[in-house]
Amino acid sequence: MAFHIVLVEPEIPANTGNIARTCAATGTVLHLVRPLGFLTDDKTLKRAGLDYWHAVKVEYHDSFQELKEQYPEGRFHFATTKADKRYTDLRFEDGDFLVFGKETKGLSPEILEQHPGRWMRMPMTDAVRSLNLSNSAAIVLFEALRQNDFPGLS
Repeated sequence: MAFHIVLVEPEIPANTGNIARTCAATGTVLHLVRPLGFLTDDKTLKRAGLDYWHAVKVEYHDSFQELKEQYPEGRFHFATTKADKRYTDLRFEDGDFLVFGKETKGLSPEILEQHPGRWMRMPMTDAVRSLNLSNSAAIVLFEALRQNDFPGLS
């Protein structure tokens, strides 16, 4: 098993590349839900992921619904500033899906409304709207890995 990071309509190639590198380092599957705000052969995307792309399992999906249908037994957790629970309040299990929205708007209200009780947030001051997407993904992923004693990692 492995954790899964899901990026729904990511817009900035450098963020996706950084997340891909984190996925390569942790054996995490990366799911990219279209439309993407960049081409997958974008130089910035490739550069941010360095030479680790061969070590990342990337799956592309035309919609979030398609992803859910492909993994009907999956446990999904949704990052949003609208959540009451902190990510540290959750108990993550190996194989969970950690879902993040686009940089400018986050996850759509439709996706969030379909999954009440599965939302998580990262505590922060009121000085900013949100954290950087690649930082957020790494923060939550490493908490999930820590809770599971870093499965398969040395």
